Amino acid sequence: MVAKRPIKVAFIMGKMDSGGKKTLAMQYFLNFDPAKVEVHFICDSDSNAVPTEEIESHGGRVHIIAPYQNIVKNMSDMAEVFKRERFDVLHAYNSTMNLFPLRVAKKCGIPVRISESLSMANECEPKTMVKLILRRFSKLYATHYMSCGEDCGRWQFGDALFEAGKVDVFKTAIDSRKNAFNPALRAKTRAELSVADDELLVGFIGRFAAQKNPMFLMEILGELCKLNPKAKLLLIGDGEYKEQMLTYMDTNGFADRVMYLGRREDIVGFYQAMDCFLLPSLYEGLPVVGLEAQCAGADVFFSTEVTPEVAFCELGHFLPLADGAKRWAAEINAVFLRAKDRHSRADECIAAGFDSRIEALRLQNYYANAMAKMG
Repeated sequence: MVAKRPIKVAFIMGKMDSGGKKTLAMQYFLNFDPAKVEVHFICDSDSNAVPTEEIESHGGRVHIIAPYQNIVKNMSDMAEVFKRERFDVLHAYNSTMNLFPLRVAKKCGIPVRISESLSMANECEPKTMVKLILRRFSKLYATHYMSCGEDCGRWQFGDALFEAGKVDVFKTAIDSRKNAFNPALRAKTRAELSVADDELLVGFIGRFAAQKNPMFLMEILGELCKLNPKAKLLLIGDGEYKEQMLTYMDTNGFADRVMYLGRREDIVGFYQAMDCFLLPSLYEGLPVVGLEAQCAGADVFFSTEVTPEVAFCELGHFLPLADGAKRWAAEINAVFLRAKDRHSRADECIAAGFDSRIEALRLQNYYANAMAKMG
């Protein structure tokens, strides 16, 4: 009897940079049964965090193609890979940009073509107009529609398709056990950062980009420093707003209270060390960092522009951006001052459906069922 080969899947990553999209794709990949699913990561050449060695050590492969800014070469490179590898499934992770790989995939005969929505848009961001134009073509060339949450699914594919049950929700998934609260790791990391037990450590991990509202984040941190003399700030990430943020800290006199660590991949200990995590974004999909921070037992402050789906326990707090930085700082400080025992929220994370082991198995079966229906 001939052994059944694994389903061959192409993950279209675009820019595989540090952040939620990479974390999500890797969590699925690392929890698949390699005897059933073989994953190839298709990444733009200007990606800054492709874990090639880790992918290959787990039986996957990486293909580097021209960046999407050169869309003609990008699509040509994809076509070469698709024709050579003959994938069964294409899973595109780039929301409205999925139009381009899906078109190539259809021309190359890939039978199952999944378009996943991981993000939305905000009118304040310059690239929103492009997203809105591309969104009109979101349903072209795909055989299946997927989203990380209800808000993203409705935004990209429309209410009618979502309510008809045509958009499959696969929640943003994290390693809940890895991110569970660890008192020893918290103590070790805070000692390394020179943060005392009675000091408030507030953090942010992500891109310093317009979507994340970085200058409002700076305003909040500045107000918090005025309010609490024992407040310290931890920033991890990089992006186009970096210099503007650093200048703001200097100009407003709180740079000495900020620990800026640049871009990091080893972030689990930092969630443990933080007391509060801030995400005052203009928009999000269903943010990985928000889930990971809650799982580690940290209070998380989201803007009301972030989907309420992300709060799986009482540690998720939502504030309107219009309330201003002083109100945000006051709320953060008040929550910190309320005494409570910190403990892991991994069980609540799993119960809410955000565990990568469970979601990966569901996605693996989804691929198999999609292939079976294609005949």
